[in-house]
Amino acid sequence: MPIIEMHMTEGRTPEQKSLVAAAVTEAVCQSLKCPVDTVRVLITEHRQHEFYVGGMTKTQRDAKQLEQ
Repeated sequence: MPIIEMHMTEGRTPEQKSLVAAAVTEAVCQSLKCPVDTVRVLITEHRQHEFYVGGMTKTQRDAKQLEQ
């Protein structure tokens, strides 16, 4: 049973999350040749001030880009 974990910042709609879960499920089924009902997709959302890339939050990265 494949279990896929996705972590993302808050702000996406339920429809967007459903679309990505369906796309990931399809890709997993095609590549692993497994039944759809065996694939689990877990989406964990994080507040922007809790999600770091390169040591900076999204707010910090956005501010830095404005400075450039």
